[in-house]
Amino acid sequence: MKKIRYGIIGCGSMGREHIENIRAMSGTTVTALADTNEKSREQAVALLDPAPAVFENYADLLSSGLCDAVVIATPNFTHVEILRAALATDLHILAEKPLCTRVQDCHELVELAKGRKALVWVAQEYRYMPPVAEMVRMAHAGAVGQIHQVSIREHREPFYPKVDDWNRFTENTGGTLVEKCCHYFNLMDFVLGEHPVRVFASGGQRVNHLDERYDERTPDILDSAFVIVEYPSGARAMLDLCMFAENSVDNEHISVVGNEGKLESLLPSLTLRYGRREDWGTRKVWGEPSGSGKGVSVRRVWDTNIKYPGQHFGASFIEHEKFAHALRNGLPPEVSLEDGLRSVATGVAAHLSIAEGRAVALSEVLPAGW
Repeated sequence: MKKIRYGIIGCGSMGREHIENIRAMSGTTVTALADTNEKSREQAVALLDPAPAVFENYADLLSSGLCDAVVIATPNFTHVEILRAALATDLHILAEKPLCTRVQDCHELVELAKGRKALVWVAQEYRYMPPVAEMVRMAHAGAVGQIHQVSIREHREPFYPKVDDWNRFTENTGGTLVEKCCHYFNLMDFVLGEHPVRVFASGGQRVNHLDERYDERTPDILDSAFVIVEYPSGARAMLDLCMFAENSVDNEHISVVGNEGKLESLLPSLTLRYGRREDWGTRKVWGEPSGSGKGVSVRRVWDTNIKYPGQHFGASFIEHEKFAHALRNGLPPEVSLEDGLRSVATGVAAHLSIAEGRAVALSEVLPAGW
């Protein structure tokens, strides 16, 4: 395949971000767009020369014969319908997170994709952010010994406005811990190499969107939460989310702690910290006193292969490069439909835990046999 021809379904902010990444790559082109919103279509077309074919209906794009691959970046609640149709074609698919808003819909797509030869990849860009990718590489190489704890803190601004403000309601998004945080749950699983068994969560809508009204309805999306995720080995992960904390310097802070050391990734400073406990295996199993910073290496991590940094520190570019490589070489996706389902399931379990005030086993929300 000399040049991969892409169709973009959904031309909002994330769809346009995908266009920018594809434009920055070599051997790729955007040949078609589809969106029901005229302004979004116009904004997307303005990015491209030559102009692509433009459709209002995604089905017309899928049947056009103009594409080798499609990127699905529509509102969350539309994913299942569009993916049903896309999976019935022989097109390669990159689907934005979350895969769907409901676990049962994710499972339907997993079943529909069985036996399909074309690539299906769920976009989970956080694992490709340069300091995060390096942190994961080091952790998997044994830099901190056996991993026992993963923690992720995101302290940021509120949700951005979307077309028709669809993201203001849980029925459209799947809930904040699905819509916003499924990529964090996927990252936890990726670091630990396990699937979670139980979730504890506490959260609510404390500050954001309380004074907004849409057809006399008040937004119901939570803006803050703590989520603890337990794994079969006894390892634990934690998410600390606050969406009225835009005063943060590094709004994302990820740490991986093992019995032999600690790794930390900070964004947007692109900082990676690494410290190792001294003399592991002897009586002295600690390093310098905590908080001193002694014995901790600190470096800025960047990937010079990134041609378009975009909104995610180059992670979307790296993911697109890997998607194109897998497409050209007949390789499996690095993030599968099954991974997409599990990340949604953890978010659903967290929301259930908040609603019912109890720990929730993943077996309660996963399909039978998972």
